[in-house]
Amino acid sequence: MTQGAGQGPDVWQQVPASAAPGAPAGVPGGPVVAAAAAAVPQRSAPAPLTAVRLAPVPPAPAPVQPAAVPGPVPVTPPVAATSPVAAPVAAVPPVAAVAPVPVRASAPGPVAPGAPAQPPHLPPPAPDEPPLPDDGYTPTERNLPVIGRDSAPAPTPTLVDTPLPASAVSAEGQSSAPGPLYVVGDVHGYLDELRQALREAGLTDAEDHWAAGKARLWFLGDFTDRGPDGIGVIDLVMQLSAEAAAVGGYCKALLGNHELLLLGARRFADTPINSGAGTASFQAAWLLNGGQRTDMERLQEHHIRWMSRLDAMALADEHLLIHSDCSAYLDYGDTIEEVNDVITEALDQRDPDITWDLFRKFTKRFAFRDEEGPRAVQELLATYGGARIVHGHSPIPYLLGETATEEAEKDEEGAVQVHGPYVYADGLAIAMDGGVTMAGKLLIAELPLHELSTGVEETA
Repeated sequence: MTQGAGQGPDVWQQVPASAAPGAPAGVPGGPVVAAAAAAVPQRSAPAPLTAVRLAPVPPAPAPVQPAAVPGPVPVTPPVAATSPVAAPVAAVPPVAAVAPVPVRASAPGPVAPGAPAQPPHLPPPAPDEPPLPDDGYTPTERNLPVIGRDSAPAPTPTLVDTPLPASAVSAEGQSSAPGPLYVVGDVHGYLDELRQALREAGLTDAEDHWAAGKARLWFLGDFTDRGPDGIGVIDLVMQLSAEAAAVGGYCKALLGNHELLLLGARRFADTPINSGAGTASFQAAWLLNGGQRTDMERLQEHHIRWMSRLDAMALADEHLLIHSDCSAYLDYGDTIEEVNDVITEALDQRDPDITWDLFRKFTKRFAFRDEEGPRAVQELLATYGGARIVHGHSPIPYLLGETATEEAEKDEEGAVQVHGPYVYADGLAIAMDGGVTMAGKLLIAELPLHELSTGVEETA
């Protein structure tokens, strides 16, 4: 700090009280004024500073009056080792009432008289922050879907929190066991039928909010196409996912072949694809397989991100959950995690031929139906784990095929009447697509099945 006008160009720096031994105590800012006065050469002061005694400070010294020095009191300069006031250091008792002036470790050193003021020391700039990882939503461990990632989701004021019975909650307030496990077959845009089925199963309330506490719910894929409101179905599943997670349950979904078809139609439209049957396009295949233009018009970016991050398979309570009744999963890895990662990475490439190959493979069906069906199921179970496969994709009336007249009840028009899941392949496979698109039933079932039945009524 530079002195005031008329006091010369000398520059001073304040130091702790211990740097000016022998100075009288009690001066504001530390006992340093006397040492500063002694070091000032030829000061034009009205009263000489030699009147201040530099003898050892008595136990109760009188404070030096600032009036003895005209103008602002200068900051104490550094005291050299040869200063005449260094001798009485041992005689200066500590003064507890006056705290020394703290000096930051990064403060500059002493400034010699007449030297230009130094700029304050600044810490080095912080290194650049590493880029944030991709925040793209991943279910499972990547776990729960997220509503509107571009903006914070608004809270749901009617979120239902059904408390568990006290006997099911541990002392720490956490459930001692997982909730019941449910699976839902193909929905295909039939939103009203889905709402009714969820209410009947006790999973949602009258306003279609989660009401099942810590229950676990898996959708087996195929949310859109053929039915009138596929986007409404996706929105409901995403909503239930958030609500269930908030109360300790979960609602998750698998990737179906119709999600692949809708993604391809949106991303690649009429781009020619070299298929096994000749040149094709996602747009044409989507329309041919029940694509709804209203779904495409309402499809938003967060729907696309959600679908492209769905897992292809999962294991829950010894049930291997997949969408398609085919063996194509074996082409993508030897573990559930590897299969899911490889398929997600394939979709991330946004390549029409790669996406088409995924769609083509997972559109195959009936791998578990015929004589070799049990062996195909066993191969998947041996590779990925579990005791039984649960799948959607192939409607139960299609799986029954020519044996329908022997196994199933038929209506007046000859259609198979589906009442529940269809267990087949020596009891190793459970089909969950009740054929809602063909006047069948949208199925929701709790696992494990309490009774191993075919899900269809036997004829007389």
